[in-house]
Amino acid sequence: MKFSTIKNKILTLLVFIATFVTGYSDDIKVGMECGYAPFNWFQNDAKRGAVKVDGGYCGGYDVEIAKVIAKKLNKNLVIVKTEWDALLGPAINSGKVDLVIAGMSATPERRQSLAFSKSYYESDLVVVVKKNGKYANAKSINDFAGAKITGQLNTLHYDVIDQMKGVQKQTAMENFPAMIVALNSGKIDGYISERPGAMAAQFSNPDLKFISFDKNTGFKYDTAEVNVAVGMKLGNTELEEKVNKILDEDLTPKVRQEIMEKAIQNQPGGNSRSFTGWVTYFIQKNWKEFVKGTLVTLFISITGTVVGFLIGLVVALFRHSESETDEQTQKYKKYGLKFINTLSSVYIAVFRGTPMIVQSMVIYYGLSQVFNINLSPMVAALFIVSINTGAYMSEIIRGGIDSIDNGQFEAAKAIGMTNFQLMQSIIFPQMFRNILPMIGNELIVNIKDTSVLNVISVTELFFISKSVAGTYSRYYEVFIITSVIYFFLTFTLSLILKQIEKRIDGPQHFEFLDDTDGEEK
Repeated sequence: MKFSTIKNKILTLLVFIATFVTGYSDDIKVGMECGYAPFNWFQNDAKRGAVKVDGGYCGGYDVEIAKVIAKKLNKNLVIVKTEWDALLGPAINSGKVDLVIAGMSATPERRQSLAFSKSYYESDLVVVVKKNGKYANAKSINDFAGAKITGQLNTLHYDVIDQMKGVQKQTAMENFPAMIVALNSGKIDGYISERPGAMAAQFSNPDLKFISFDKNTGFKYDTAEVNVAVGMKLGNTELEEKVNKILDEDLTPKVRQEIMEKAIQNQPGGNSRSFTGWVTYFIQKNWKEFVKGTLVTLFISITGTVVGFLIGLVVALFRHSESETDEQTQKYKKYGLKFINTLSSVYIAVFRGTPMIVQSMVIYYGLSQVFNINLSPMVAALFIVSINTGAYMSEIIRGGIDSIDNGQFEAAKAIGMTNFQLMQSIIFPQMFRNILPMIGNELIVNIKDTSVLNVISVTELFFISKSVAGTYSRYYEVFIITSVIYFFLTFTLSLILKQIEKRIDGPQHFEFLDDTDGEEK
């Protein structure tokens, strides 16, 4: 082998090692909701410059800004569709994304956990109301006495409601599409928004309008808290300087304004349709996304249930072994089983005592941030559902074992059967049949509970539905479709499980043959 060939291979190996150790990559991962038009939205094709994300494509003003920044940094742009709460710190601090470009303003509270660039869009606060509603002609923020007003959770929008005299401040909502739905349905009378978001809402919903104010009649706030900026990890001054330079030299105010005007024109929606018209439209346009989300939901729930059953079986058998230990058992074995039993009890208590959505956030972001274990969303989802299900299954299996009459245990020991033979031939078949309905119930629960995995960007059915609904601000129509799909899945699986139970039970009526003459009795 030539020396140059060996040298090239060594250099390649060194580059690989350096990449693995330092985490260097040619990709720059940018986090955004893909559901806050015109800043960012979700669509099912690559038209209008949209970028591929899990489950579809993401387009909008933020995407165009991200393209420019990635190009100037000589990086490949990767858009990571992420929930708003995760964008406020966990996604950046855990290394899941490098930048947050999501119409996020640099408030003092956020500056405690994130670093921010210079502003990449200047805006102001407005109130979105019904076009023909009671407050459509308001001129000042004090003309909303008695109105039910809300804003987005963890934003300045919600805080400034306190400046509006006489309003009924409602509970903060997670995102703008949800507020649009609440406004259209009469649950609220208005919500606070930045001007671009209000323009997009009005574009998609002709029945809405936004009210702007001057300095004397509007909200009092620091403009720095409204102007949106690029978020990044604290202490990364080199990246911050590079982004600021790009904003100064390549994304001038004139260029940004042109990009925003184009984004507002290109955003999906804007057509007036009836309820059935919207449902038909979503089915025709997004059926592939719904099918993909459904298959992912089934894969996660079925795999999680099967693996969870195996985990629960191992845990339950260990706990049963400890309870069956007698005085003649070796001391070290007794203490070993007792230790495992204690760990099992802690495991069951923790995972049955905390919501799966909390476990998802802690495991997905926490493992990456604290232990530098960077799981993909799908791997994390399978792990979370499996260990969560295992905690419940262990108790179900323990109850199934306890339901078997103790006389069978004693009889098996009396004829010299080992513990393994006892479990395999006598206990497990009876136990499995007894707990089969509860196993089926866990599977159905898992199908529905996979919806919480959208917080870690798993492209299951709820994630897809929320993305489509957020883009068009049509929650009701989209989630009618989603409800039908969930019902079909759970109802069909219930029927299949009932048939399996009947097959295991066998026939309910038997015909006996007389041993002497072979005639039926």
